[in-house]
Amino acid sequence: HKCVAKVKKYLKPFLLSQEKLQEISARLKKNMIQGLGKHTHHKAPVKMLPTFVRATPDGTEKGDFLALDLGGTNFRVLYVRVMEEEQKVLKMDSQICAIPQDIMRGTGEQLFDHIAACLADFLDSQNLKGQTLPLGFTFSFPCEQIEIDKSILIHWTKGFSCSEVEGKDVVKLLRDAIHRRADYDIGSVAMVNDTVGTMMSCGYKDQSCEIGMIIGTGTNACYMEEMKNVKRVEGEDGRMCINTEWGGFGDDGSLEDIQTQFDVVVDKTSINPGIHIFEKMISGMYLGEIVRLLLVKLTEDKLLFKGKTSEALLTPGRFETRFISEIEEQDRGLKNCQNILTELGLKWDSVDVRLVRLVCDTVSIRSAHLCAAALATIVNRIRENRGLDYLKTTVGVDGTVYRKHPNFSDKLQAMVHRLAPNCSITFLVSEDGSGKGAAMVTAVAQRQALSHLLEDSDSDRKEDEEEDK
Repeated sequence: HKCVAKVKKYLKPFLLSQEKLQEISARLKKNMIQGLGKHTHHKAPVKMLPTFVRATPDGTEKGDFLALDLGGTNFRVLYVRVMEEEQKVLKMDSQICAIPQDIMRGTGEQLFDHIAACLADFLDSQNLKGQTLPLGFTFSFPCEQIEIDKSILIHWTKGFSCSEVEGKDVVKLLRDAIHRRADYDIGSVAMVNDTVGTMMSCGYKDQSCEIGMIIGTGTNACYMEEMKNVKRVEGEDGRMCINTEWGGFGDDGSLEDIQTQFDVVVDKTSINPGIHIFEKMISGMYLGEIVRLLLVKLTEDKLLFKGKTSEALLTPGRFETRFISEIEEQDRGLKNCQNILTELGLKWDSVDVRLVRLVCDTVSIRSAHLCAAALATIVNRIRENRGLDYLKTTVGVDGTVYRKHPNFSDKLQAMVHRLAPNCSITFLVSEDGSGKGAAMVTAVAQRQALSHLLEDSDSDRKEDEEEDK
């Protein structure tokens, strides 16, 4: 019991009260307003990027689309059919293409020629070469979007360093590569952030879906904001989807009061110190490491494993985030925990196993609660934006932490309910946001462009009639 009490002393900084979470939610709200401002956004830690997606699906979308998904060492090409009758988005077929190391570090021209060649192979295999299909392009790197079909790469991440791409429009680079080949063409292109794809893939089934959230390797969210509040884009009417990039919350030091000594080490030893502080307290890339550092400290203080660490436990990255999910399983958790500790070369007894489970539980609950505070900021904002006493809305969610952890989603939902009591939120797990969702973004953009064309020709016709009179 003494041992448990001492361990709890180390875990105390991870326990955030509801009042503290409300305070964090209020800080994020300030940051979001700063990110939306015309003259304040360049300094804002939460970027609030306009996506130029001006509507969610209305259920009338239909047609055949291509989707490209480039976010890591592989990219996918998909052929997607959207059917109005059944409100279904069908993945007709897809193909994964590897991107070799030398291409990841070569020239931009080589990269886009490689993408265009893989797309050509895929169209051949589907007998689609003669058609000019619209394309949704999920490009998961930091971009400044200028229009739905114009997106400038700010900087490469995730091991890419292709020359002559940063500062350039990636849609133009893709089109140029396709034109160099001259054996096929593509129609309109829509650039898609993966959070937006998540929101849109759920939005066809449930038209009240206006928030997308990802809690996986990283974390981010998007939502439908009133145009009049999006100061960086001309126009007052309607709404636009904003990619919050909320992982950057805290990059100005505003979360220092809740960063534990373990969070500080995780940040300092990461590849991007000082960047994406909020993400480092929440997402799958870092949770295992936070737990590992805690276990090392508790062992050094002789509160675990009789004070004996192991080489594996002392190796950064060796305690994987998936271990947390396995250890917290209802039925098999105990056995899983014993197996994992043995695998890590640790000598454990039953108290050690209980304490390790307590550590995992504490770290993942904090993650779920911080995520809940951020989501509460968004739903409360939508409710206030619309002057509603009560908001019913749907969140499209994706990411391994949300999908795989046994009680993450329950903890998240319970806390959002407490932090946003006047909002009723339905959570929908997204079906392939970066594939089907990208096709949906393209379909909605097409539907809107078409209705604008019709409106314009309608007003031209009226003017002609007036002149005739």
